[in-house]
Amino acid sequence: MSSNYPSLFRSEEMSLVQLYIPSEVAHDTISELAEMGNFQFKDLNPTVTAFQRPFTPRLRRLAESSRRLRLFQSQIKSLAPPLGIPPLSAIPPFTTVGPRAQNAFDELEDKLREHERRLVDMNKSWEELGKRKSELEEKRWVLRETAGFFNEAEHRHTEIRTSFDDGDGTAPLLEHAAEYGTLPPEGGLSSFDLEFVSGTIERTRMPTFERILWRVLRGNLYMNYSEIEEPFIDPTSGKETHKDVFIIFAHGPELLAKIRKVAESMGGALYTIDSSQDKRADALRDVAARLEDVEAVLYNMGQTRRVELSKIAEGLESWKDAVRREEEIYKTLNLLSYDQGRKTLVAEGWCPTRDLTIVQLGLRRAMETAGTSVPAILSELRTHQTPPTFHRTTKFTVGFQTIIDAYGIATYQEVNPGLFAVITFPFLFAVMFGDIGHGFIMFLGGLAMVLFERQIEGKIDENLETFFFGRYIILLMGAFSTFTGFMYNDIFSKSLSIFSSGWEWPTNSTGQVSAISTGHVYPFGLDPVWNGSDNSLIFTNSYKMKMSIILGVIHMTFAICLQVPNHIHFRKPLNIYAEFIPQILFMHSIFGYLVVCVIYKWSVDWSQSSTPPPGLLNMLIYMFLSPGSIEPSTQLYAGQGFVQVVLLLVALVCVPWMLALKPYKLWKEHNAIKEQGYRGIGGVDHGNGHGHGNDDLEEEEEGAGQPVAEPMEEDHPFDMGDIIVHQVIHTIEFCLGCISNTASYLRLWALSLAHAQLSEVLYEMTLESAFLYEGSGVVATIFVFCMFAMWFFMTIAILITMEGLSAFLHALRLHWVEANGKHYMAGGYPFTPLSFAVIGEEADA
Repeated sequence: MSSNYPSLFRSEEMSLVQLYIPSEVAHDTISELAEMGNFQFKDLNPTVTAFQRPFTPRLRRLAESSRRLRLFQSQIKSLAPPLGIPPLSAIPPFTTVGPRAQNAFDELEDKLREHERRLVDMNKSWEELGKRKSELEEKRWVLRETAGFFNEAEHRHTEIRTSFDDGDGTAPLLEHAAEYGTLPPEGGLSSFDLEFVSGTIERTRMPTFERILWRVLRGNLYMNYSEIEEPFIDPTSGKETHKDVFIIFAHGPELLAKIRKVAESMGGALYTIDSSQDKRADALRDVAARLEDVEAVLYNMGQTRRVELSKIAEGLESWKDAVRREEEIYKTLNLLSYDQGRKTLVAEGWCPTRDLTIVQLGLRRAMETAGTSVPAILSELRTHQTPPTFHRTTKFTVGFQTIIDAYGIATYQEVNPGLFAVITFPFLFAVMFGDIGHGFIMFLGGLAMVLFERQIEGKIDENLETFFFGRYIILLMGAFSTFTGFMYNDIFSKSLSIFSSGWEWPTNSTGQVSAISTGHVYPFGLDPVWNGSDNSLIFTNSYKMKMSIILGVIHMTFAICLQVPNHIHFRKPLNIYAEFIPQILFMHSIFGYLVVCVIYKWSVDWSQSSTPPPGLLNMLIYMFLSPGSIEPSTQLYAGQGFVQVVLLLVALVCVPWMLALKPYKLWKEHNAIKEQGYRGIGGVDHGNGHGHGNDDLEEEEEGAGQPVAEPMEEDHPFDMGDIIVHQVIHTIEFCLGCISNTASYLRLWALSLAHAQLSEVLYEMTLESAFLYEGSGVVATIFVFCMFAMWFFMTIAILITMEGLSAFLHALRLHWVEANGKHYMAGGYPFTPLSFAVIGEEADA
């Protein structure tokens, strides 16, 4: 039975629902279901191609409207300065449902088509005028540069040199011109009858252009070029281009034709320039006047275009939202089948069982919205199909559930580890990150994001969105880290003396001394006297290493125990005594025994014992190498040898227990059922946990008049070989995993040690060196301030951000591999309902 409140322990109970929707309310019904966001539609036309589906023409029209809206948005963003687009909440809602909805979309389509036509015409004119402006500017530069060249050449003979590369080096072009008799005489260019070609070319192509001309014309040319300082902007792409002006003199029309052909092939622009100074001046004035006219027209057109885009921007978000919704509605309608007899559309889909009443109310609202008296009919189907997995989360639990879903989607109705990760994840993180100061700073960061989440949401950078999404995870990780910091008695690499110490240093002593016990124990956490002792690192290493093993065994034991509610729920009692019991015995006969020995060793006062404390690692090794024989260095208690032999035998028995019992029982059950004339294994769960066979269910439901969905999954034939291979792999994986997974929890010790040592090194290199500085008062104050700023920045950047991310990833691995691997099947698929809210989030992303 489902509870009255949402729970993360198991996924929601799902129902397969069939809807008979009259055509006149189909659109509004799908819209209402998408507003509620709790119905996942199935494709009832899997063999029909997208082009053959009935609502594809409508989708094409909507795709065209969507294309126009993307065009408008890109045009608005390209404006300088860009226009502000009002948010969706500030725009009157667009009519998407009801009798007027279809007319509203037709009007919107006509409006968008008209806006596009006007905008395309303006853009086309804008581009043509922009090209014309660029041509006039280029011609103005050509006229200026050629005028300067001719004016200088009229007064004196100028050595204008240009270089080229013919494979043997470079040489001035004028030297070759003089050699062939083409150099202008002293009288200037006016007395030397040469025709010329002028124009512009891209600056990067100029050296290649010059080299080609020299080789094609064999040096029979005289050339000059200069750079244009201002770049030219392409009106279409907006790309900047740097160009050069060139003027080339040559003999005869054939050479001039070759020059023009080479220039045009390399993208150059040619302009006809008169050699007469008066005509050049008239042409320059004419170009300047025409350029002013073009700029004036461009300005007026830009203003008109901006006004047009401003009108579009006012309703752009509303139109985009309406078109997105309409597209999703018609995509969903294409999934439905048409019942010729009833003249209705038929839909099937999954819905949370507790939401069936809400769905029925939504169907009635859709009927009222459409203005008809014929509602959609809902009927629940019984099926053997595996339902999707849906965990109803809150803003507090969604982050933890996302961590588990990243490993794999839970099998329908199996125990969800996301519920327990709410506590275990921040706790294991805190074991590696235990520091009062660092944990409190992290806690304050998470608390700030929680308290001001309404102000922050949707207004932060995309890179920080991940941190905001996990704000509750950060909050708990900081709180737990503060707690473990008190346990370690560590705050920024220093200790706190909250209570009186259980040890005291002897007075008036020199050299290496030992602390003296005061007769009582420090109430909470590590005694602060350890912080200043020489063997502090040795003690904390031993303490944290053993604590990591204890926490690891407890965590894995809890994960193995989560198999039991799964086996009970799915009615698989065989797995309890064929897998769960031997796994627990195997785990605790070795590593559970080690944990008991660690706790027992902690409880003994070895200073009062006649024997030194034993090495537990060697004890565990010799437990396998020499069963029954106890070395003096590993002696912990009386009768230790017998106990270890018994535990070792239990572990050895568990291996064939896990290996052979389940295949044998399944084989016997299969043979018993086969003798009775049935096929398949009786009592096997088919996804819904009821344990009925297909034939029984169909007869039962058809007799009651309730529809039955067609089974989509077939039982796999019994194959003893596959079962044996699977069980062998599962047994080997568990036995080896117990060893490797337990060792993996040593990362709790390693990262905790690394974090504490890095914090201590940072303190010694910054604040401690500042406190020990023996300078003047002002200099010392400035030095302390600078060192404090450096210490604070590196604490935030390295010890909290980077070390926190490292501890987060290690805690993630402990949950995914060490814990989930013991019980989590993760064989489900997610519940993906049709939801306008999800569509809006995807569009914003």
